[in-house]
Amino acid sequence: MYAIVRSGGKQYKVAPNTVLSIEKVAADADGRYAFNEVLLVADDTGVRVGTPVVPGAVVKAEVLEQHRGKKINGFTYKPTKRIQRHYGHRQSLTRVRVLSIETA
Repeated sequence: MYAIVRSGGKQYKVAPNTVLSIEKVAADADGRYAFNEVLLVADDTGVRVGTPVVPGAVVKAEVLEQHRGKKINGFTYKPTKRIQRHYGHRQSLTRVRVLSIETA
């Protein structure tokens, strides 16, 4: 059994016990989180595709930690004006473990 869920503008293929890092969500560590935007569910009975979401389907997960991703360094340079700019960015992420995929 697996499902396709949407979170933070991205789509993830999840199955029970899958651990993944998603964009930060408002949930405490050791708490629970539910993905309500389930786009596809595949199980023993077949594949159900939502338009755009599967009605009544919910993916439940536990929040493992809130963390920051790897630092991305950027550099901008305009040679005719002698302008240089260095910048960095670290994305805030949430690590979750999928507990169950429930359908109505």
